Amino acid sequence: MLRCFSVDSSSGGSGAAPPSATWWFNSVFAAYAAVFLAYAVTWAFTFDEAYELLAAQLIAAGKTPYLDFCYPQTPLGAYWNAAWIRLAGANWRILHLLAAMFTVGAVWLAADYVKRRFPEREWRLAGALLILVGTGLNPMVFEYGALRSYGMCLLCLLAGFRAAVKAVDDDGWQRAGAAGLLAGVAAGASLLAAAAAPVLLVWGWCCNRGGDRRRKAAAFCAGLAIPFATVFWLLARAPRQTWFNVVRYHAFYRQIYWPGTTQHDLEVLTSWIDSGQALLLIVLGLAGLLFIVRRSGWAQDVKSELYLCGWLAAALSAESGRAHPTFGRYFLLSVPFAATLAAAGLLAVSRAFDARRPVWPAAVASLLFALGLGRALYDRRDADTWSTFERVAARIQQVTPPGAPVLALEPMYFLTRRTPPEGFENYYTHELNLPPAEAASLHIVNNEEVKRRLRAGMFATACSCDDDEIADWDLKKLYRQHAELESCGVFWEHAR
Repeated sequence: MLRCFSVDSSSGGSGAAPPSATWWFNSVFAAYAAVFLAYAVTWAFTFDEAYELLAAQLIAAGKTPYLDFCYPQTPLGAYWNAAWIRLAGANWRILHLLAAMFTVGAVWLAADYVKRRFPEREWRLAGALLILVGTGLNPMVFEYGALRSYGMCLLCLLAGFRAAVKAVDDDGWQRAGAAGLLAGVAAGASLLAAAAAPVLLVWGWCCNRGGDRRRKAAAFCAGLAIPFATVFWLLARAPRQTWFNVVRYHAFYRQIYWPGTTQHDLEVLTSWIDSGQALLLIVLGLAGLLFIVRRSGWAQDVKSELYLCGWLAAALSAESGRAHPTFGRYFLLSVPFAATLAAAGLLAVSRAFDARRPVWPAAVASLLFALGLGRALYDRRDADTWSTFERVAARIQQVTPPGAPVLALEPMYFLTRRTPPEGFENYYTHELNLPPAEAASLHIVNNEEVKRRLRAGMFATACSCDDDEIADWDLKKLYRQHAELESCGVFWEHAR
């Protein structure tokens, strides 16, 4: 599918949609953006995001990841959030809003691509609306697009894709360099996006139609390296710590804090069977791919771009699937590219049923996607939000003297603006049992050391949201006072 051919000028693959179609598209897009942004600053939450926000808060306070605290992730997203914390303060709503705007931009780029490039002019609006709904209302994109660095990754992946498909016809190298830079920013924000870079590089090499492909490949690689400047700098200063956080932890230690990892991964990788939205996206995407390969008379340059969407969706899914453990939200980076193929699949299915007008097939598919999101949000109706932990953080502040050490989880450290003790920046690293010297150099404190410090009365206040952990740490015996808030326990006045 990476094979490319010359351009067929009869394809009709360029040009804009009529003004009325653009008005309808913009109206639906504006409604989606308003609803999504409102969700982002009210209910959007996942526990995992707290360690990234805490890392950003620590960076804003002058600390350096890897050198001063364990942060097993590429640091670009944390540095971006740290810059905003310095400008606007440590406010999760502002950071959510910024990430959500990235996701909205990514959805627009994906839909606009189909609106401009889809070969069947009368199906462009239907295809664009399907992309908008199929991507924007995808449960993983909607629920997590405002969290962590997912929004930045989505926007840069789509912008990199748009730059790459333009670069193959350029005589110069600038767009190829931009594509590499954008792919590098995505990978620098999250390793889950790393698989896109080699796909874009190989596709650009194979499909090049203008200029020197070697210069373009060199520009792509140079652009790709720029966002990793901080990692290279950290690698030069602390090679062992940087290697552990970026590579070694993910290769050998991720599964330690998640018992039954293999069974969990199998359940996640087969969860699409129970998801109507995922099934619809997969079926339409495969139908679109088969239609493009076997039956469409479209120009080969447009076909090659759609094949690129398929390769990106497959590579990003494979990257997400190999994480051990993996989670359903990791696959959100593949959704826009799968949805682009689904637009072709909608056309193929509609023609199979002799549906000449695109309105009704697009409306039915959009309704199914919207209902799928509604069901997913209903299932999360009792999930914790930032408001939940704000109430817990308020009690911690109430019972703890200023500057006194606190044992808590990342959300509480972020909300109380308290600096965690060294080694307590990531709670799941307590499961790692490394040699003492190595653990100290990596800023890791294991569970036995946590219990020793608790017994010694080193924490004025302790907080946990895990009943088993509370029992294991003997918090009810070690502290005279405690309060139950939401699903968490706050303990103070050590019984020494």
